[in-house]
Amino acid sequence: MRPPSLLQSIRQLLVDTDPQANATSGVGVESKTLEKTMYEVLIGEIEAADAVIKTSMPFLSLLPSHINLVGAEIEMVNEANREKKMRVALESIRSLYEYIIIDCPPSLGLITLNALTAADAVLIPVQCEYYALEGLGQLLNTINMVKKNLNPPLDIEGVFDDDV
Repeated sequence: MRPPSLLQSIRQLLVDTDPQANATSGVGVESKTLEKTMYEVLIGEIEAADAVIKTSMPFLSLLPSHINLVGAEIEMVNEANREKKMRVALESIRSLYEYIIIDCPPSLGLITLNALTAADAVLIPVQCEYYALEGLGQLLNTINMVKKNLNPPLDIEGVFDDDV
């Protein structure tokens, strides 16, 4: 019998902030049937802890996404401190996990800005092709602006080829 891996003993939370909900479905959860998701958390209807669910992996919990998250940016646009909503929401559950991984949409909108403001560090997946590398420059500029104005401790942990 194999000994458990290190990851199986570390409490982890996967936060899916992409309206396509691929991270949610990727861990075996059907987002269309959920009533409590990241959407309800971001618009302030529920606390983050109320939306967290267990996955089939004993070491991994999930704060799922839903297609409704598309509307969250529009609903938050006129709110004060709109770029800090995710950080405030996750603060109440941060101590329950050793790692919180935030999966972001592939765009630089308000939800991604919220994730950067909430994060300690960023891992950047990128395809090694011209347009992807051009977008990487824009992302690095955004990260620098977030560091300067919203989240000074934010670090870039690395950039990796997402085809690997």
